[in-house]
Amino acid sequence: MHNDSYIAQLDGVTKRYGQLVALDGIDLGLRRGELLALLGPNGAGKSTAIGLLLGLHRADSGSVSLFGRDPQDIEARRRIGVMLQSAALPPTLKVGELLKLTASYYPSPRDTGEAAAMAGVDDLLGRRYAALSGGQQRRVQFAMALCGRPELLFLDEPTVGMDIDARQKLWTAIRQLVADGCSVVLTTHYLEEAEALADRVCVIAHGKVISEGSVDALRARVAYRRIRCTTSLDTGVVAAWPGVAECHIEQGRMFVSTAQPENVVRRLLAADAALTDLEVLRAGLAEAFTELTRDNDDVPVVEKEAA
Repeated sequence: MHNDSYIAQLDGVTKRYGQLVALDGIDLGLRRGELLALLGPNGAGKSTAIGLLLGLHRADSGSVSLFGRDPQDIEARRRIGVMLQSAALPPTLKVGELLKLTASYYPSPRDTGEAAAMAGVDDLLGRRYAALSGGQQRRVQFAMALCGRPELLFLDEPTVGMDIDARQKLWTAIRQLVADGCSVVLTTHYLEEAEALADRVCVIAHGKVISEGSVDALRARVAYRRIRCTTSLDTGVVAAWPGVAECHIEQGRMFVSTAQPENVVRRLLAADAALTDLEVLRAGLAEAFTELTRDNDDVPVVEKEAA
């Protein structure tokens, strides 16, 4: 699968930890200016794939390249930014000091004020890192990942612990980076995050890529539709109808997942003459992920983001 158009690539890579096969002959590539979302349940192999691209682990077989080089090559490492799930940072340092320290590792760093503004932490520069909330610490980690003016950014669950407003601001910053030509590898449990940001989605289960393509292409593989309406019908009754996969109430409206939307709509209208606000929606990435992993030996479903 080796392809010179990829700036980061796993080619036929296998990685084991004792008896556990974390990656099983996986092929994965990232193009310049692309945001690739890696989805999959815990233990699927996402973190191992990123660790290999960062040079933190070595593959047992296959090849790994970063900008055409060994990922442990300092010239390749200087061109990336990293935001991992866990970061052990000096708690007594102030945010501004952390950013200056990080910038000092790079030959042509981004101005620390610019990195802070992009991450929305310019009002926190005088605060000690340990005194920040979890969401604020994640934003500081994002600012640190930007300090080296990276061509490739690794974001591992970047918005965990953030409120909705902070998450939206981070999404805006990520979109701007991609528009400016930065490539991004994103892992997330929030399917709406991948849906909002990704050019391409790669679903991993049991160390293998089980699906890859655009968000729309993944949606197109799913037979389910969602029906949304306002009704007095009981969810338990509707859930028992033929062809209904799932039924629940959300913010006062009923949501029905079904592969037979026409039949279910007819039955809803017949059962409740007062039914209103009826809509039939295409499957979202959440439904697509559930469908794609259904046949993969007890793969747990990735959680759907709470609104």
